[in-house]
Amino acid sequence: MTDLSVANSANKPAFDAAAIRRDFPILAQQVNGKPLVYLDNGASAQKPLAVLDAMDRYYREMHSNVHRGAHTLGDRATAAFEGAREIVRDFLNAASTREIIWTRGTTEAINLVANGLAPQLREGDEILVSQMEHHANIVPWQMIAARTGARVVPVQVTPGGELDLESFDSLLGDRTRVLAITHVSNVLGTVNPVAELIARAKARGVITLVDGAQAVPHFQPDVQALDCDFYAFSSHKVFGPTGIGALYGKAALLEAMPPYQGGGEMIERVSFSGTTWNVLPYKFEAGTPAIAEAVGLGAAIKYLGQLDRPAVEAAENALLDRANQLVESVPGMEIIGTASHKVPVMSFKIAGLHPSDIGTLLDQQGIAIRTGHHCAMPLMDFYGVPGTARASFAFYNTLDEVDQLFTALQKIQRLFA
Repeated sequence: MTDLSVANSANKPAFDAAAIRRDFPILAQQVNGKPLVYLDNGASAQKPLAVLDAMDRYYREMHSNVHRGAHTLGDRATAAFEGAREIVRDFLNAASTREIIWTRGTTEAINLVANGLAPQLREGDEILVSQMEHHANIVPWQMIAARTGARVVPVQVTPGGELDLESFDSLLGDRTRVLAITHVSNVLGTVNPVAELIARAKARGVITLVDGAQAVPHFQPDVQALDCDFYAFSSHKVFGPTGIGALYGKAALLEAMPPYQGGGEMIERVSFSGTTWNVLPYKFEAGTPAIAEAVGLGAAIKYLGQLDRPAVEAAENALLDRANQLVESVPGMEIIGTASHKVPVMSFKIAGLHPSDIGTLLDQQGIAIRTGHHCAMPLMDFYGVPGTARASFAFYNTLDEVDQLFTALQKIQRLFA
C-alpha cells in the first residue's frame, strides 16, 4: 500500500494511511472478487470503529430517553446526548450549545431555516443561491418563495467551476434578503470564498446560510470567524451515522423564528387555551431525538480531532494531484470543474461513454463511485450534460487506489474504443 505519511508538526501521530484504514473495517472487504476501492465519500463516508463502538456502548449500557428520566440510565443517556452537542459546538466554534440544533441532516436544517424565515419574506424579496447548489439548498427556498412571493435568484458559475463574483455583486441588491450558499460543491469540489461572500451580504443586512455538508469532512469551519447566521452539515458525510446532522444558528435569530415542528420536548407548557415554547435549542427539537446517532456523531468528530488535520489535508491534496496527473492517460476523459481551490472531488466524463455505464463497469472491478446528476440538475444544465461520473476521496484512500481507478478507466475506454 502506498505510504501517504506526512511530517507532523502538531505533536499528533503522523498520518499513516495504512493505520487509518484499520480503523474502518468496511474497507477490508472484497466486492465482486476485488478489494474494495471506495471512492463515493461525497455521498456518504465510511465509519471508524470509534463511532461503531460508541453507538454499541450506548445501546448496551445507557439507552433511555433523554432529559426527563428520573433514573440512572436517563441521566447517562442525557449526559452522552448533550455531551455530543458540546462536541459539535466546539467543532464549529459556536458561542453556545443553545445555538446547536439537532436535525436529520443538512436537508432538514435548511428546510427548518427556510420555514423559520418565511414570515419575514415579502413579495419581490430575493433569495440568492448559486448554480452549483445541491437541490437541498434550492428546493426549500423555491417552496418558500412560492408561499411568500419571493424569488430565488441564481449566482452564475464560471466554466471552470468557480463562483462568478461579478455575477454575485451584480445580483446582491436592495431586494436581497437571504444568501444561501454552499461552502464546497458536491459536484465540482470547489471551495467557495464564503467569508468574503458573507461579509458582502452582511454589509447589506442580508441573512446568510452556509451549506457545510461537503466542507466538514475536509476542514474545520469556524462559524464565529465566518460570521454566518446559519451553518448546516450532515453526520454521515463526516464519518458519523446517518439520520442526524446539526444546524448552527445565531441565538437571536433562532429566538425570533417560530418552531419548525410541534410535539413533545419543544414545549414549555401546553393547554387547550395555548402553548408556549421551550428554550433553545429544544424549541426546534420536537419528539424523541436520534440519541445514539448524536453519540455517534460526537464520536466521529472526536476521532477527527485526534488526527493531524493539516497532514490529512496534505494527504487528500496528494490524492487529487495524482488523479489530475493521470487524466491524460484516459483518452477522451474530461474533468468537470477545475477550480484552483478544491477538495478531493473529481467529476468527469469520457467521450462515448454514459456515466452510469462507467459506474457499473468500475463496480465490477471493485471500485465504488457515484454517477448521475448528483442532486445538482441546474449545474448539469449549465455544463450541458445529463450527469457525470464522480470519484470523491477521503483520507483513508491511497495513491494506489487512485492508480487502480485510472487503470480500470483505461480498460473501460479501450473496451469501447
